[in-house]
Amino acid sequence: SLQYLISTPPLFSSYFDPSLPSSLAFTSSPPLLSIARNLSNFPTIRHKAKAVPQPQDSEVSLVADAFTHFKHLLLPITDRNPYLSEGTRQAAATTAALAKNYGADITVVVIDEKQKEELPEHGTQLSSIRWRLSQDYLKKLLERLGEGSKATAIIAEVADDLNLDLVVMSMEAIRSKHVDANLLVEFIPCPVLFLPL
Repeated sequence: SLQYLISTPPLFSSYFDPSLPSSLAFTSSPPLLSIARNLSNFPTIRHKAKAVPQPQDSEVSLVADAFTHFKHLLLPITDRNPYLSEGTRQAAATTAALAKNYGADITVVVIDEKQKEELPEHGTQLSSIRWRLSQDYLKKLLERLGEGSKATAIIAEVADDLNLDLVVMSMEAIRSKHVDANLLVEFIPCPVLFLPL
């Protein structure tokens, strides 16, 4: 009897779906049509044959580079808690760990619709940020306060201006309606890592 052993490792496609959060936007699925075509061309043999479709090097390297060459990370902060909310603390810890692992720099952007003068504990919040992120990795601390711009637009603008590799933020910013995730992943030029609470 004729038997085939088909091994189909997940292949990364370069398909990007902007309607999904960036953490889920890259899809991977085996090219079933090409596997079926290959099976129809196999000669009749009496032993097990192994058909292993090979991913194109350019596709694999493109995806691998996007997730292994972090040199500049962005941590947006949209909450007003002077000691940072749980979600922001988690995002800061994750960003610091990634920076340590990849030898990357971190840029923090503090975003608020109010002016600095209207935020009485703003200095305490900046101290909390510096304390949570090692000075070895904290490259810039930007403030975008009282500009009237939405946080989503500011994050995308900073990521584009500084040619960033990854944005790390908590889902807390999405749930609190400070950031529109769908709009962000549509316009931001780099991957976004949303951390669940």
